[in-house]
Amino acid sequence: MSDDLLRTPLFSLHEELGARMVPFAGYMMPLQYPAGIMAEHLQTREHAGLFDVSHMGQVAVRPVDGDMARAALALERLVPVDVVGLKQGRQRYAFFTNDQGGILDDLMIARMDGWFLVIVNAACKAQDIALMKAGLEPECSVEPLEDRALLALQGPDAEAALARFMPDVASMKFMDMRQGTFDGARVFVSRSGYTGEDGFEISVPAANAERVARMLLDQPEVMPVGLGARDSLRLEGGMCLYGSDLDETTSPVEGALEWAVQKVRRKGGAREGGFPGSSAVLAQLESGASRRRVGLQAEGRAPVRHGAPLFSQAEGGGQIGVVTSGAFGPQAKAPVAMGYVETDYTLNGTEIFAELRGKRIPVTVAAMPFVPARFKR
Repeated sequence: MSDDLLRTPLFSLHEELGARMVPFAGYMMPLQYPAGIMAEHLQTREHAGLFDVSHMGQVAVRPVDGDMARAALALERLVPVDVVGLKQGRQRYAFFTNDQGGILDDLMIARMDGWFLVIVNAACKAQDIALMKAGLEPECSVEPLEDRALLALQGPDAEAALARFMPDVASMKFMDMRQGTFDGARVFVSRSGYTGEDGFEISVPAANAERVARMLLDQPEVMPVGLGARDSLRLEGGMCLYGSDLDETTSPVEGALEWAVQKVRRKGGAREGGFPGSSAVLAQLESGASRRRVGLQAEGRAPVRHGAPLFSQAEGGGQIGVVTSGAFGPQAKAPVAMGYVETDYTLNGTEIFAELRGKRIPVTVAAMPFVPARFKR
């Protein structure tokens, strides 16, 4: 175990619970617990799982003059989504783009009382904070919340477990965000997550994180879940992993993320463009892109993994795409994958071929998510 890897406030608890710890995004993180990835995945689908996602970045963006509308406009210089229209107590999926329209990171923006909470990916945390400081200061202060942990409680029984400590969470809808207290700890709770299931993400002071986690794990519906099941859950849910399914060379349109760009930021909208790479992104929104992220299903039980080349024919012909994520889906009971293909091959039901151990096997372009989402609307 390398000394230069960081530890979350729950590291000792993971070890106590028998987790298999692995390096991830600069941290030592739990890959799985003794129950195993399959059991943890199904527990989250059927009851509730608790994930440590404290490696992710939590950042407070505050308008220096107290003007939230001005702060929202400043954020819109960095992202192609409607921040101005975001109501207090709500959050929205977004992404930072570069000058070519590629995605630097995907993130969440929540409007709190007088400030914005921005949640970014762990591997991109340093660059994202630098980007926000360069793009938002001095109009806004950009403060990394380094003294907070982040827990994700996911699954159909998540509400019942959390409501024993915070009864008002039962009235929250998908993408709502609230401040409250959990056994005396000041927490920020969003009704969201990255599993396709109903659930919550709970930002808690680092000093209280282990106590809060233990209290949740004491609930009969809840068990600890590691990164392995988190990955298979998000893949069944058709959700992207930054660095695999999205990167600086991928545009929002190529990534099938047009739904996240609201009308007001598109061509003809009241606040059209104005973000990095806007000319490229707006052109693709109008005319399409040469490739696109799609779902893929393979026959049999052998998963098609990240990096597998895709072809239009069983033999011969040039490569038409690549698999970016793939695994066996425990709930789908079949191999599931996603990847990028030329737009001529994006129609659901199209048969193409993935190269697996030197042989091409048939895969079918399929709608995502592979398992229906169960968010509380």
